[in-house]
Amino acid sequence: MNDNSKVFVALLVGLAAGAALGVLFAPDKGNETRDKLAESLKNLGDSIKETATAEIENLMNLKDKVVDNIKSKISSAEAEYQDDLEHA
Repeated sequence: MNDNSKVFVALLVGLAAGAALGVLFAPDKGNETRDKLAESLKNLGDSIKETATAEIENLMNLKDKVVDNIKSKISSAEAEYQDDLEHA
């Protein structure tokens, strides 16, 4: 995970913790407090899923680049080897 993602996740966790504490100390009825807390946790879960999806996509793109780079190097080495065989 890169630094921006870490900061974003930490911000989300901090916001969720702040919201949860605010809800817990608010002068609402118990069921209203639980509903607000559940909604906050659902929003946090959705944000984490979005961040994880983005990071997985970044990793997939990186994997594709690495695989393409390796294939290119293998093809280049094979061509050089064939050229050396023909001139030997």
